[in-house]
Amino acid sequence: MKTAAALIALILICGSAQAASVTGRVRLTGRTPGVVVPVIVYAESLDGGRAQPGQFKLTQKNKAFLPRVLAVPVGSTVNFPNEDPIFHNVFSLSRPNPFDLGLYRDGDSKNVTFKAATAYRVFCNIHPQMTATILVVPTSYITEADNAGNYRFDLPAGRYRITAWAERASQLAIADVTVGTNAQTVSELELDESQFRDTRHKDKFGKDYPKEAYDPKKN
Repeated sequence: MKTAAALIALILICGSAQAASVTGRVRLTGRTPGVVVPVIVYAESLDGGRAQPGQFKLTQKNKAFLPRVLAVPVGSTVNFPNEDPIFHNVFSLSRPNPFDLGLYRDGDSKNVTFKAATAYRVFCNIHPQMTATILVVPTSYITEADNAGNYRFDLPAGRYRITAWAERASQLAIADVTVGTNAQTVSELELDESQFRDTRHKDKFGKDYPKEAYDPKKN
């Protein structure tokens, strides 16, 4: 089971349409040795297909968000349960739909519906070590590449745009493919992470977290 990201791979086959296997590989360049972060791949129909929204969960546990990366179809609702014996304050300043869920305790939960396709960086206003990304995409065909960069979809016939995304990559990697009845392989996609710099984020007011917020004994 993948734990770094939500492997949702929602394969929607309408009616009796026959699906074909579509495989490919994502090559990463500039990645820091020893770093393991998920690579999300999604297939968007170019023939007018629509995403099917769903219900998903981003849990707060052990002062961390689980999973670290969550990929969902546009229009989906994400539930944010607090499973820690302390308060959390989940927020995102990402546009076009920033949100602030306020303080809530263990056992409580709040929801956000994501109506725009983009990447939302999510934090806790109390615990700066808590970070996650919710990737909202315009399709229900979503998967995660394995450790070697390989991925697979089962897609009905039609035209698709295959997109690879990684949180540390400077740009998306994209390839268009026309799917028929036979299995096929997509040309290799490349993501460049050489420009990534890990910097401290601000709190929900745009200010630095207090120094004691980084002390695990006081936090």
